[in-house]
Amino acid sequence: MKLATKSFLLIVVLLFSLNASLQAQTADQKETGKSLVNINTAGQSDLERLPGIGPSLAKKILEFRQKNGSFKSTNDLMAVQGIGEKKFEQLKNLITVK
Repeated sequence: MKLATKSFLLIVVLLFSLNASLQAQTADQKETGKSLVNINTAGQSDLERLPGIGPSLAKKILEFRQKNGSFKSTNDLMAVQGIGEKKFEQLKNLITVK
């Protein structure tokens, strides 16, 4: 097979993969009706818009982030006092880290 043909096929496969990934992300956003909240950049008011996150818990998230640096994954949010598995389950489709 010629190099140009292989390159073309690789590009097509990559485009299909990217499209599938974008559709999955869009489906998550449609499910929530909002765009995802980046827990590494969100401010107090952004965090408070999340279900179950009031002023006190939002402040704990901000303090944790300031003390420990950026979250590496959304699962790291469970290291914040007051956010256990149950609350994380409510949030996981609404948050992201970038």
